[in-house]
Amino acid sequence: MKGKTVVVLGGLSGIGRAVAELVVAEGARVIAVGRRAVPHDWQQNIETATLDAKDDVAVENFFKQIGTFDHLVTTIGPVIASAKLSEQDVNAAKEAFEVKFFGQLRAIKYAASFLAKDGSVVLTSGLLSRKAVVGGLVKATMNAAVEIMGKTLAKELAPVRVNVVSPGMVETGMWGAMSDEDRQAMAQRAGSGLPVKRVGQGADLAKAYLLLMNNGFMTGSVVDVDGGGLL
Repeated sequence: MKGKTVVVLGGLSGIGRAVAELVVAEGARVIAVGRRAVPHDWQQNIETATLDAKDDVAVENFFKQIGTFDHLVTTIGPVIASAKLSEQDVNAAKEAFEVKFFGQLRAIKYAASFLAKDGSVVLTSGLLSRKAVVGGLVKATMNAAVEIMGKTLAKELAPVRVNVVSPGMVETGMWGAMSDEDRQAMAQRAGSGLPVKRVGQGADLAKAYLLLMNNGFMTGSVVDVDGGGLL
């Protein structure tokens, strides 16, 4: 990764932050992008930028300012509660798609002309794209949409490579606001049902994104990092 420039959309927290920290340790120049304030314990060798992925003009201008770069990673996604169809808030579903599906689509659209020909894009979906769970309708459909977007764009944008990481249960802020005690209890409950007997951490996922950036023979792939959650 030495000499490479990597943009991580969603890179100020959660999985995105773990990706940014791993890739900068590998020698890359990293620009972590998000809507949130920069954390107080931020690594000074990781550049930051503020961007709302729902704003077409802002996203287009951001990539124009960056210029040519090597890899785009997107880990953005909404916090959305599970709900049965009869209880589903359609406007909330639209907002979720606007962030996770259209936000990633918007990013890759405006980044594509600036990506190096031997570069890559790594999108983020989720385990529910291929695991039917009552109440998971919106999460399932938007993650499935991201996965077929990745496969389609792997052909359209070639030789730029496009892949997708599909996380399982990962301990991040995506669980919403809760006490440390409640978070630990939730992690223990969720992890006990997995073959690996624990939930994932950001560092577990970051290794998959690094693999997809580095491996020039991988494109159109969906890589499951879920502790066996699909089994």
